[in-house]
Amino acid sequence: MIRSVASSRRLRAHCIATAVVAAAGAGMAHAADLDDSYLRGSFPSEERVLSWDGINFGAQIGYSSLNVDPEDAASSLVANSLRNTTLESEFSPQDWTSLPKQSTNSTQYGFFLGYSAQWDRLVLGVDVAYNRPSSLEASSIDSIARRVTTSDNTVHDVSINSSASLKLHDYATIRGRAGYAFGQFLPYAVLGAAVGRFDYAVSATTVDVFTPSGGTPTVYAPPTQTDSKDNAYSAGFVAGLGMDVALLPNVFLRAEWEYIIFSPVGGIRSQLNTGRVGIGLRF
Repeated sequence: MIRSVASSRRLRAHCIATAVVAAAGAGMAHAADLDDSYLRGSFPSEERVLSWDGINFGAQIGYSSLNVDPEDAASSLVANSLRNTTLESEFSPQDWTSLPKQSTNSTQYGFFLGYSAQWDRLVLGVDVAYNRPSSLEASSIDSIARRVTTSDNTVHDVSINSSASLKLHDYATIRGRAGYAFGQFLPYAVLGAAVGRFDYAVSATTVDVFTPSGGTPTVYAPPTQTDSKDNAYSAGFVAGLGMDVALLPNVFLRAEWEYIIFSPVGGIRSQLNTGRVGIGLRF
């Protein structure tokens, strides 16, 4: 009887020791796994990163501001009116004109088509887009009059009237995109190129009433000089920021700001700022 009780006690002690060793081993394994995750620099996360791979297309609507700078647009026309004259060589009236900057605002609409590839959270892509403003047109006028005396003692009363106008019909862009995905959101930045279709017109009327020393006034009024063109194309540089938000696995909303600086047309420089929203499909 005494031997049986002793054997039972030894059996219970053995079971307890086995359980303690097993628990310790499991704890050490869990600690090892946790330490490994810390070493990798990440905590366990349940966040799901959506896939943005594939072709995407959609429609967009926005509001644009076109800033027009025609400051020196009429200079070459004035110089042409007064070419080979003492007045032009000594006083350069072409530098007197300074057409003021103007801005105009309009809604716009368009569509986009792109392709994206994803590596973990990094999303790189390219897209093309076409946009058409409802009406983006600005004009500017300037008048100046001066009296100068040239080296031959002739007094010149010079007046110059100049004007310029610019209209943006539509434009297309090709852009590279780089974004970082988290949850259902994809913030991104874009860089690329644009081409715009413009109408422009520039004119300058120069009148010189000159009075030689001891002589009578004479009017020199060459014809008004003009430079105009419809459907003139201008290349530009594009930059912007945006955010895509997934509504469904293949449907997303887009909001972005885009800036374009166009090369001069007819001596007129222009910049376009646009804020827009859109909806797209991905497949």
